[in-house]
Amino acid sequence: MAEGFKRGLHGWRADRLKSSWFRHAVVILSTGLYVGFCPVAPGTAGTLLAVPLFLVLSRLSPLSYGITVLAFLFAAAWISGAGEVVFGEKDSGRIVIDEIGGFLVTMGFIPPLPFYVASGFLLFRLLDVTKPFPIRRLEKLEYGCGVVADDVMAGIYSAGVLHGLFLFWGNRPPLLP
Repeated sequence: MAEGFKRGLHGWRADRLKSSWFRHAVVILSTGLYVGFCPVAPGTAGTLLAVPLFLVLSRLSPLSYGITVLAFLFAAAWISGAGEVVFGEKDSGRIVIDEIGGFLVTMGFIPPLPFYVASGFLLFRLLDVTKPFPIRRLEKLEYGCGVVADDVMAGIYSAGVLHGLFLFWGNRPPLLP
């Protein structure tokens, strides 16, 4: 195993991840219920998995939504750090919990209308793939934080654009009366 992966998030050592149930739990969670093993575009598949989660969470009050997403992002960083150790590579393509969190950031305080969900999905994927400045720099953070931070920043950028469109269209998407 590469030297950089002998220690994971907050001092996790690879030998602590030898427990089969713990490794299995890390794989299930970090890959978004195995969606990360999708042979084509696992990040897009992970973002698709986030859509029904957003639809459920969108029923929460804005404060509850924000607290829930923040807690999810901290957990995602921890799980991603452990996933890097389990998979033996930094920011493994199989880890998609970060895409789930990034999409939840994108959709923060946006109504769950199909047009906005589709727009948020496309904006987030575009910015997550192209990684405009300074998103790529965030990937260098250690211990799973870099895995999640770049997607959070792509989500923030996407949310900004989406909120701007939301205001431009007078709080309702086009094609609605």
